[in-house]
Amino acid sequence: MYNEYAPPIPAPQALAALKSGVADLAVVTTPISTEGSLKYHKLREFRELIICSTKLKDLAKRTLTLEELCSHPIISLNRNTRTYDFYSDFFFQHGIDFQPDIEVATADQIMPLVKSNLGIGLIPEPMAQSGDVYILKTDEEFPKRSIVLAENADKKLNAAATEIQKMILKKCSMFANAEM
Repeated sequence: MYNEYAPPIPAPQALAALKSGVADLAVVTTPISTEGSLKYHKLREFRELIICSTKLKDLAKRTLTLEELCSHPIISLNRNTRTYDFYSDFFFQHGIDFQPDIEVATADQIMPLVKSNLGIGLIPEPMAQSGDVYILKTDEEFPKRSIVLAENADKKLNAAATEIQKMILKKCSMFANAEM
């Protein structure tokens, strides 16, 4: 509901808002720091996908090495996000320096850039369902990540936040049961 009226807030800022009491709940993606008084409810697991436009669709016909992938322009979230750190760590573990050519503030900015033939995008799996893009396969698969609902365990939720939390958890459990 909030996203209809305001831009998404990066996970570190959302978690800081929880810790300071400015926010009651936050929906963020892992990896996240588990230190402190925050409590997490796993909502859904997903994988990162690598996508390209119709211009590069021939790449989707075969499995690419990470080196081959990095020989093309890469579009990613910016350095101020945990997702960037996730990508950077993943590529580092495979001996590759992660250097995206285009960095954006939010994941929803990646798809239009890919569709405009500006590069290969790294996006969460749920966002790749909007068509006109091809999913690329690599010899190394990204580890699974999770979408979690976070709250400050030291602070009692007010009635409105409790109801929103119940709605989110109920909706996500319905999706989880439908996916099994």
